[in-house]
Amino acid sequence: MASLPLSGIRVLDLSNVLSGPFCTYQLALLGADVLKIENPDGGDLARRLGADPQASARNMGASFVAVNAGKESMTLNLKHAAGKEILRRLVAETDVLVENFRPGVMDRLGLSAQSLLAVNPRLVYCAISGFGNDGPLAHRPAYDQIIQGMSGAMSVTGGPDTAPLRVGYPVADTVGGMSAALAICAAVLAAQRTGEGRIIDVSMLEATMSTMGWVVSNYLNAGVEPTPMGNENFTAAPSGTFACGEGKLNIAANETKQFIALCEVIGRPELAQDERFRERDTRKRHRAELKREIEAALRTDSAANWEARLIAVGVPVGLVLSVPDAVRQPQIAGRQFIREFEDGETVQRVTRSGFRLIDAQGKPSSGGPAKRAPRLSEHTQARLERLAFDAETIARLRDEGAI
Repeated sequence: MASLPLSGIRVLDLSNVLSGPFCTYQLALLGADVLKIENPDGGDLARRLGADPQASARNMGASFVAVNAGKESMTLNLKHAAGKEILRRLVAETDVLVENFRPGVMDRLGLSAQSLLAVNPRLVYCAISGFGNDGPLAHRPAYDQIIQGMSGAMSVTGGPDTAPLRVGYPVADTVGGMSAALAICAAVLAAQRTGEGRIIDVSMLEATMSTMGWVVSNYLNAGVEPTPMGNENFTAAPSGTFACGEGKLNIAANETKQFIALCEVIGRPELAQDERFRERDTRKRHRAELKREIEAALRTDSAANWEARLIAVGVPVGLVLSVPDAVRQPQIAGRQFIREFEDGETVQRVTRSGFRLIDAQGKPSSGGPAKRAPRLSEHTQARLERLAFDAETIARLRDEGAI
């Protein structure tokens, strides 16, 4: 099988919790050798986060496992002179460094991007922060919920009576990490071609707003202020979530032919000829009345039964699932989206990214991480030995608190 695209690319991950670790997890899934640099005093905060208290007590919290499989862990005290020097030695032979400290932290440690690029001119240095490295908000602390609110995302989430609502998972952190991974891949390609590294400045605020393309564009280019529409789709109707006799069903009959087919299947063909619903624009203007008519018919049977009938005639539909039901879908199992690793007496279960790589012979890679999430400092000794530190020196560094 062909090697993964980032095989041989070495990454230092100085980041914590989610935005940075999610970024470097994507790089690990693409084959990069990711070394996670953690503080000796507890490591990544995410090691103590998650729904399993026992795992968190072992510094292997569910939140940490989610985005750190496939990496190795080394502990360095970056406030200690020896810890800084070890990092510089690592930088000299690495391709990428990722950090998500508040702007200015690395400068105060004497480890600025410019100083590390002086050590390795081919280095791609990626800094992820809430607002970016400059501007009036640059030095403000930022968490996912803060960015969700300031990006406008919360203002269009929920309905007229419930908005603003936070998206139910850390979307700003995740999008920030994905944006960083994309920029890193491009910068590494350029560094290999030109021999010159660069600094990548990722703003979670800007990354989140960049994903809101249609919503933002409707305001910038049409002067229309977006409003919260709950589960309705502002581009078409009927397109949203519909209550059935049992369960809920998402229906996206965005094209007129799909709407006509929907009306036939639910036993209400006359709706397609109703002057309120005959045209695409009139359906949008009368979406509330149309939804009432459709739901009255759908309540005569279950969402699962309606899904099968509507799929058969080409109407885009899907059940609204819980997370447990979503991960149990045969589609998820069939494409090996979830991978399991033994970790002592426990099992780590992690998801891959949203793609699989297929070689020229048509063989897909597993797309998952190569190994489980690491224990804190699990690889410190081996990595220092690779840097030619002897056992006596390593013991001294440990006694001094440098590692």
